[in-house]
Order: sequence, then structure tokens, then C-alpha cells
Amino acid sequence: MCKKEIVMKKVKRILMLLLVMTLTIVLGGCQDEKDGNKESQKDSSSQETQGEPTMGGSIVVGIPQDLEDSLDPHKSVAAGTKEVLFNIYEGLVKPDEQGNYTDAVAQSHEISEDGKVYTFALRQNVKFHDGTTVTAEDVKYSIERCAGISEGTTPLVAAFSNVEKVEIPDAQTVAITLKEPDTEFLAYLTVAIVPQHAADLDKNPVGTGPFRYVSRSPQENIVIEKFTDYWDSEHQAYLDKVTFKIAGDSNAIVTGLKSGSIDMYPRINSTQSAQLAEDEDLTIYEGGMNLIQALYLNNKEKPFDDVKVRQALCYAVNRQEVLDMMADGKGTIIGSSMFPAFEKYYMPELADKYPQDIEKAKQLLKEAGYPDGFEMTITVPNNYQQHIDTAQVLAEQLKQVGIDAQIQLIEWDSWLSDVYADRKFQSTVVGIDAAYLSGRALLERFTSQAGTNFINYSNPEYDKLYEQVKKSTNEQEQIELYKKMETLLSDDAANVYIQDMASEVVLRKDYGGYVFYPLYVLDMAKIYKIK
Repeated sequence: MCKKEIVMKKVKRILMLLLVMTLTIVLGGCQDEKDGNKESQKDSSSQETQGEPTMGGSIVVGIPQDLEDSLDPHKSVAAGTKEVLFNIYEGLVKPDEQGNYTDAVAQSHEISEDGKVYTFALRQNVKFHDGTTVTAEDVKYSIERCAGISEGTTPLVAAFSNVEKVEIPDAQTVAITLKEPDTEFLAYLTVAIVPQHAADLDKNPVGTGPFRYVSRSPQENIVIEKFTDYWDSEHQAYLDKVTFKIAGDSNAIVTGLKSGSIDMYPRINSTQSAQLAEDEDLTIYEGGMNLIQALYLNNKEKPFDDVKVRQALCYAVNRQEVLDMMADGKGTIIGSSMFPAFEKYYMPELADKYPQDIEKAKQLLKEAGYPDGFEMTITVPNNYQQHIDTAQVLAEQLKQVGIDAQIQLIEWDSWLSDVYADRKFQSTVVGIDAAYLSGRALLERFTSQAGTNFINYSNPEYDKLYEQVKKSTNEQEQIELYKKMETLLSDDAANVYIQDMASEVVLRKDYGGYVFYPLYVLDMAKIYKIK
């Protein structure tokens, strides 16, 4: 398909109002609010006053899939699960919309000069949702559980493999000692504090956040309600109840927003945005997703075990064409596993490393032994239309170099088990989030021994750089090491990097308070009904 045909296909699709669905989430820059034909800009770090807030009320939030992942915060891996659990759980510290760490279960903290000891003074009388009071023993248990110490398992959170011991000097103090210095470890202490006595967090989440878990109806909804004993009386949730309604069908999303059965949808695509823009009852906010969308390649599967083949794919695709098709040109083209929100680590120059060059792609394929191309499979979760659409555009582009890419759609839970966990795939189009406010969170997954390294990338030099950055206590040195790691991923064409996608959030006009975060989260405590 030529570029003109692709563009005409997009125009036709919009004109016919065929609905499609989206995935999802930059700090800084601007956040736009569309109001019919009006468009205004404001600093995304500030929260616009959208009428006088009122306490109470409820809201229905559409989400694209059920939480097939574990509800246990230490075991969940799916970004969609984490954005819901963000409202239920808190760590010793937690992120704010500015990208700062604020004390949460902890009242204050200190980090030793050598970056090895993190000491926390616990906040008094913090309650779990089951009514019990958080103790130092609960904190110790939570950290040791993540480190695999308390249950004698492998670490549930990779960064916690560096934890040597957790001590309780007194009833209100917890000290975490690391094996090696790590000045970025605070980012990982946003991990949830859970009660030691909790029986089944996978099905009955118990946290300290502004909302408590109420119920879950598979393939229908997840319900949370305001936690009235929340420790932060000045930042209690406004709403009494939030229902996350599974609305993966494109027609259901737009129809629900227009009819009022859905009050908010976190991520719509350009086609849906065009259909909803003139609705006077809705407001559309624009921001960044903070996701690395890419054609992820299994580096151990033929033919992608050959760097020349991977590089050929990078030269074969036209990223701008993907953005034009998917979101009318919105989004940021990227060239490695880092998005613009992590400004000090981000390397915009890598986005230009592989400009589309069909002849160069063909030459690399010839050198790799595939002069006539080959067949491949792109496995995509069927509930994320934007990833499906991206895969379709990529498949058309790859035909130009003789590659026949077949798209295989699978259920989200199957993607998590078959692709992410078991690594039984050739390639896949998805978006990967950071999970923590640390550039390392995006890069550590590609170390050769990482359990999250689902693409099976392996480079001894990359592993060596990662070990260096873990031990470094100099921020500038860390930044340079991260950039070297990003460059290696790009040089090795570990994946075909596409974009940090644009995010458009729809909210009914009798609600206010929505803010974007530099992470893939959905902060419902800030949403309120307008008087």
C-alpha cells in the first residue's frame, strides 16, 4: 500500500465514522483542553479550576479490558492493572503529578551519603482498609516480600534483589540496607505497603490509599469506594464511589460517553476524538502516554536473532506515517526505550537513527541471507485497537522489502501468559510503561537475566553498564551510563521503536480535577463533581 492509499484509507475511515479503540499516556510541555471548537492551553503541571468542587458523588470510568493480571500489587505487571491499583495502594513514598516523591506511609526519610541505607520515620496511625493500623512489621514484611526474603522466593521486584536487610530500630522506624549503593532506590519505594496478615491480595486488595476495594465482576466492572479513614485528611478523595467499567468495544465507548453511561474514558484515539469533539457535555484533555510503543522482537527467535534483520526492519518502517495514521500526526517518535518525560535521560537524536530507507533494508536482508524476504507473525492483544492499527500499517510497510507479516490477535490474558511470561512469539506491538519514576525502570528489563526481558535481548556490554549504574552515586555518571544503554538498544535494533503515543482523555463536563502524571496512572482522588 503506498502512502497516498494509506492516507486515503484514514480519511475514508474518519468520514465513515468507523470507531476504533486505544491504549494509553509527557510531563512538561502543555496539556490541552478541547471544548467544542474552542481550544486552550495551560501548564500540565497545574490543575485547572473547573468549577467549584463538591464532596460526594460517583463516577463511571471506562477501561479497555478486565484486570486479568494479579491484583496483588507486588505481582501485577500490566499497566492497566497498575493504574487502577494506584488508587488503592501506597508506598513509603508516592509520586505526584510533578514527578516528585512525597512521603506517604512514611512521614520522612533519610538516605545515607553512600547510598546504601534508607531510613524511614513512619507516619503514626495510618490505617489499612481492613481497619488495622500499619506497623513497622508490616513495612518490613512488604519490603522483604518484594525482595524475596520473607518468603524465600526470587525477588518480586527486580530492583529489590539489592536489599541486604530490613531492620526496625524502634516501633516507628524502618531502615533498609542495600548490598550495593543505589541513589535511585527511592523510586522503587513507591511499591505498596501491605498488611502482613493479608490472606489473598490477589483477590482482596488491602492497602492504605484514598480508595478501598469493594468488588469485581469479571468482564463487567471493578468498584472502589472512598476510604474515610485515609491518613491524609487534607487530600481525601472527593468522590464516594468509582466504577471502572470494562468497555473494550469501540462502539460501546463512544455510545457510552454520549449517552452518559460512561463519564470518563482515559484514552481515546483520533477517530473517537473527532466524533466526540462537538459534544457539549464532554471535555477532551490532551497529554502524553509515557509508554514505549514498539514492534518488540524476540531476539532469540529466527530470523530476529540476526542484528542485520532487526536493523532491516527499522529501515523498512516509516514512523511518521504510523503517527499520521494513528493519531493525525500526534505523538513523539522515539528511537530507544526512553520517553521524553524522563528529560535528563532522553536522547531525541536516536529517533533519527533509522530513517526509512527501503534499499538499505533490502541490502541488509540480502546480507543476512534473506534476499527475498521472509514470513513473520506480529502477535497483538485484541483489546488495544491502536496497537492493532499500528501493526497493520507496519505490515503494509514491510511488504516493500519482501516481508510478509501476518497479524495474530489474541486475548489480553493470553498475551500476558504466552508472550510476556513464556516468550512464545516472534514479534508483538504493545506499549511498555516505566512503573517507577526512574529511568532505570525502562532499561533494567533488557538485562540478559531479567525476568521481565520478554524479548530475550542479550548483550554483555549492556549488562556491564547496568551493573555500573547500580553502583554509581554520581548523578551525571548515571545519566551518561543510561544514555550508553539506550544507544546500545538502538545500535542493536533490539526492537523497532515507534513512539510515545499521544493521550486524549474524555471527562463529562460536570466533573473536574483531571491531571496528567509522568507515569501510567489514573489518580481518581483528584476527580470531583462540580457544584
